Formats: sequence, structure tokens, C-alpha cells
Amino acid sequence: MKPKMTVPQFAVLSLGFLLLGLFAIRQSALPIAHPETPVEWHMALRFEDGPQGEVVVLDARDNQEITRFEGEQGFLRGTLRAMARERKRRDIDSGPSFELLAHPQGRMTLKDNATGQQIDLASFGPSNLAVFQHIKSATHKN
Repeated sequence: MKPKMTVPQFAVLSLGFLLLGLFAIRQSALPIAHPETPVEWHMALRFEDGPQGEVVVLDARDNQEITRFEGEQGFLRGTLRAMARERKRRDIDSGPSFELLAHPQGRMTLKDNATGQQIDLASFGPSNLAVFQHIKSATHKN
């Protein structure tokens, strides 16, 4: 006779499946911004690797450097890697620009017009959002 599963074992098993499901969802797609959110500011951008491994942010209109990020920059690189992965999956090269959008209440979206993918940057917390807020503020200095 097979022993019955107790409630605590069932709860632990259910929680494990829930966490596994959340992990799978998190790995498969980044948060999508709400398209109906008004846009207060936007700019077309390109991102390139610099000669010392830094991430160089360029104005897509004239290829002028806006700013550069040195060091690991995990969130910035991870965001760009996720978008590049979607482009590669669709056989789209790195030529098309990205669009950085600012919305009310400090929300920001990074949009890839080539794939339609949008990432709600505020959903990753204030320190990660600050990376992209720096790009916006740097455009006002140039």
C-alpha cells in the first residue's frame, strides 16, 4: 500500500511547482509595458560595445555618442541581450534602433520596433530603472 501524501508535503510540492513555473515565465519573456500609457519623451537609440568593453549609447539619428557605461552593467547588458536574442530568433540584424520611452510617474519602456518587444523598465526596481534614466538625462546635456 502506497503511503498518503501529507498536507505539508503537498504544500511544499505545490510551492515548488509554482516557483518552477514562475522561473520559466521569467526566463521566457520580460515584462511588457502597457501600450496605452502616454509617452512624455522618446528617443531612438543604438547600443554598441566600446573598445574597452563598455556599452556605448548612440543617438540613432546621427550616431553621436550620448553616454557610455563602463564595468559589468548587468541589468543593461541583460536587457539588451534579451532583445538581441529575440532579433536573432527572427533573423533580424543589429541595424534597427531601439526606442527609449518615458511615461508619467517615472515609468520607462525600452521598445524594439524591429520585433515589437517592449520592456517595462520600472518593474525591475529603481536602481535598474536609474540606468535608463541616466540615458535620458544625458540626452538633455548634448
